[in-house]
Amino acid sequence: MAKGHRSQIKRERNEQNRDKRPSAKLSYARVSVQKACFVLDAIRGKDVQTALGILAYNPRYASTLIEKLLKSAIANAENNNGMDASKLYIAECYANCAPTMKRSKPRARGSAYRILKRLSHITVVLDER
Repeated sequence: MAKGHRSQIKRERNEQNRDKRPSAKLSYARVSVQKACFVLDAIRGKDVQTALGILAYNPRYASTLIEKLLKSAIANAENNNGMDASKLYIAECYANCAPTMKRSKPRARGSAYRILKRLSHITVVLDER
């Protein structure tokens, strides 16, 4: 039987299972998951320099958000984990749904249509080769 209080035991267990790879997360990004995934699919598994080149010349709006997020993840890897930026690659990158903003647009004969402005949470996880 483990010694200590239940919260202390949980804290130690969670610390052992915690993912130690550097990452960055953008919450409530004003872009839909589908549109973000087009850009994320292009850079998944690539090394960091190649991914930055792809993002710089990608015309989609989501690429500017993801480029900034990738630079933040690289800075986290260098400063917090002491990793070399030239050896980094994108281990995981994904977008999840965030709460949707609901708006309405007036239509004919006094009715209204609902407009869904979708948001997403974008995550980039790096690792060393």
